[in-house]
Amino acid sequence: MNVDLSDDEWKDKLTPEQYRILREKGTETAFSGKLLYEEGAGDFVCAACGAVVFKSDTKFDSGSGWPSFYDPADTSAVRLLEDTSGGIHRVEVTCANCGSHLGHVFNDAPDQPTGMRFCINSASLNFKEKGVSS
Repeated sequence: MNVDLSDDEWKDKLTPEQYRILREKGTETAFSGKLLYEEGAGDFVCAACGAVVFKSDTKFDSGSGWPSFYDPADTSAVRLLEDTSGGIHRVEVTCANCGSHLGHVFNDAPDQPTGMRFCINSASLNFKEKGVSS
């Protein structure tokens, strides 16, 4: 991890919803996220540290209620961790740069090139439109 902040520093940097999701491994309500229907060309970056984690050309509508991607920006952009919280076996997706919780990945997207569905919280992401500087 390249970013290591204290809980207080994260609380100062993030909104309460972002903190709950990114740092406490929460989730947003389905179909409520600001980036669910984002169709622009660009990069989806970690809302905590700004690292590019997904690209717009891998985003698809899975019907799940969360932004879905079939591949990360590159293999080193995210980390995949076993998650057995709540008595369910899943694979958690975290930002490789800061360790923040992004969502989960499922092997249930047969119509996509990788067959994978990275189900990601909008609150975990910011969108950087291609050709627009921030």
